[in-house]
Formats: sequence, structure tokens, C-alpha cells
Amino acid sequence: MRLRPVPLALTVLIAIVAIASLVALRQLARAAYVSADVAVSGSGGRYGLSTVGLSYPFAAAIAKGFRDAAAKADATAIILDAQGDVQKQANDIDDMLAQRVDGIAVMPLDSVVAQGWVKRAESADVPIAAVAALVGDPRSRDVKDVYPGLVALASQDEVEAGYKAGELAARLMPDGRSAKIAIIEGAAGFPEVEQRARGFRAALDQAGVWYRVVAAQPGNWTSEGGEAACQNILAAHPGVDLFFNEADDMVIGCARAVRAAGSHARLIGVGGSKLAVASIKAGAVDGTVCFKPEALGALAFEALHDKTTTAQGRFLTYPIPAVTRANVAKCVGQW
Repeated sequence: MRLRPVPLALTVLIAIVAIASLVALRQLARAAYVSADVAVSGSGGRYGLSTVGLSYPFAAAIAKGFRDAAAKADATAIILDAQGDVQKQANDIDDMLAQRVDGIAVMPLDSVVAQGWVKRAESADVPIAAVAALVGDPRSRDVKDVYPGLVALASQDEVEAGYKAGELAARLMPDGRSAKIAIIEGAAGFPEVEQRARGFRAALDQAGVWYRVVAAQPGNWTSEGGEAACQNILAAHPGVDLFFNEADDMVIGCARAVRAAGSHARLIGVGGSKLAVASIKAGAVDGTVCFKPEALGALAFEALHDKTTTAQGRFLTYPIPAVTRANVAKCVGQW
């Protein structure tokens, strides 16, 4: 019996349904984190994690990695949700210092403001580590130059992540003319915004690409923000050749805007989310850089919990492959 080929429209429909199912699962998983601050008890010490906001899937995955590592060490994990508010994050850290926890990991909402938190932790003799973002001015401090007073920084090399995204983009540029590129940034205050853009441009320059950045707008790390930013840019610059989205949540929203506008713009993201991986397989997104946020949470906990070393200022990371449809199997999404 000969098998009949599956119509293209049906293939696309199947991909859309699969992505929608992933969205629903993500919402259910997120709900378990968002409602309140979380404490998981154990007898091996008390360690706090201050997140930027558990409504962000990437931050929720870091919290899961931190909590799971604490459980393995029979320690208590205190997960605090800053809800995107720098003042609340400062208050949360002060509360943990007052409670005399055994260590604090922080995902800083503002890398410059966070310098004061490190100094307060030092004064209180409480070990503190940064996770997912550096502490200090990202324009003058290299990501691997860990801020004095930190036990460790567990993070991706964000400049390298931008560079790898730029290498992907360089392969997608039109021939014989200057490419029009738009950048969808994260949110103000996050060092990743500048670092990823810097690496992205460096890769294009290194490849000798002829290009012009026609627009850059914040998408605030969300799918809705990415969609709105791309809609605005496409209205002003309908001939955009490529969107570099500084996070995968934003590239998912941007893909909707591109599709709705009938644009042929290529799409590159950063993060390796489950939705982005599914979208790459479906052909809706061209590529991303694969992150492992659960690994970051575990690395941060281990740096605080490790009593066998007195080393300070360690930069802790892991490989971050760039993936396209050809090699997307290398990226197993953790968020």
C-alpha cells in the first residue's frame, strides 16, 4: 500500500497545535511558581534565591534547578519572587540577611544597584552569588570578571551568546545589498541587553556582513512585548531582513507579527526554550542559542553550599551551542 503524502497545510496545522500545547503546559508549570514565595525544607542549611520574577519561565527554571540541588543536599531552599521590582528585590535580600541564611543567590534586576547588595552581604558575613547576570556595570566589566565579594557568578557568557546568534544571522543575509536588521531588546537595567547586542554586532562585523540596524526596541522579555515591538518595526520598516530577538520568548511573539504582516524576515532568538525549539522544527524560527537555566540554578547553589573551597570570584558556566533546524536535536529545552 502506498502512503499518501501529508498536505503542507496539515503539517503546519500540526506544528501550530503542538506549539499551542507547549504554551498551555508552560502556563500550568508557571502557575506552580508564581502564586507565592517558596521554601523547601531540609536539615543541611538554609539558602535563599532572589529571582527577577517567577512569571518569567527562564527565572522559574533557574529556581527549579536551585531547589532541586538544595533537595539533593538536604538543605532548605528559600525562593523569593521580586516580581520585576528592584525595591522588592532589595527588601527580599535584606530580609534574608536578617534571617541569617547560610547563603544567597541573586538574579539581579539591576546589575549596578546590585553592587550595594553584595557589600551588605559581605558586611553581614553571608556568602552571596549572582546567577544569570553579572553584578557591576556591563559596559565596563567583562562577564567573566566576577564582581569582588561574590562567591561566584553562574551565568552564560552573554557576549558569546550574542556572538553565536550573530554567526547564525550572518548565514541568512541577502546577497548583493546591505541587510536591514532590527534588534528586539530585553528590558532596561539588565546587563544582557547590552552584552548580547555587542556580541551580535561583533559577529556580523567579523563575518564582513554588509548591514544596517534600522531599529531597536524593547520587548521586555515577553512574547507579547516581542510581538508588539516587531509589529511597530514592521510598520515603519516593512523591508526588514532579519530580527535578532535577545530572548526566545520574544522571538515567539515576533514570529506571530512577521507571519501576520506577510513579511519574509528571518528570526533569530537566544535561550533554547521549548517553544523556540518547537518553532525551529516547524520552520517558524530560524535559530537560537541553547541555554540551560536549571543548570545555572544548580551551579549557584553548589557554589554557596560548597564548604571545601575558599575560592572567590569563580565564573561558572556550561557550553551554549547555536542551533538551527539542521541540528536542533542538540538543544533540549529546560524552560
